[in-house]
Amino acid sequence: MTKLSWQDKLNNSKDLPKIVVAKGNLAKHWGEGKMAIPCPLDVDEIMKKVPKGKVITVSEIRKAVAKKYKADYGCPLTSGIFTWISANAAEETKSQGKKNTTPYFRTLKSGGEINPKYPGGIEAQKKLLEKEGHKIIQKGKKYFVLDYEKKLVKI
Repeated sequence: MTKLSWQDKLNNSKDLPKIVVAKGNLAKHWGEGKMAIPCPLDVDEIMKKVPKGKVITVSEIRKAVAKKYKADYGCPLTSGIFTWISANAAEETKSQGKKNTTPYFRTLKSGGEINPKYPGGIEAQKKLLEKEGHKIIQKGKKYFVLDYEKKLVKI
């Protein structure tokens, strides 16, 4: 069996997007209402809209997904996974000599935390974010963009 490339994973929508009504454990865990489950390209499209010097969090991506699909909220699990797929797909295409890849390093975890699972880890992202004028601070073992709230992009 051939291993899928990151680009293949990004472009594989399976049966997504879809809207589910949260019930039982799902509602207990994430809240009641309609949850939009995006496809990977939905998340990538939002990440591509973040201009130089700005950032976005996965929470903001979830809000944008919910708005797009007229749902109460966007799925936290798939939104996070798809940012990771988008990041790896961007690096994959960059390694093939393509320019203008998704600026995934501008997508932060909740609270402005740098995502250690992105390609190159924290050090690579720190470098890219600092190059765009962001100040990075360390709290324990985690790294954050200082005052990230002031630099959030409006989508």
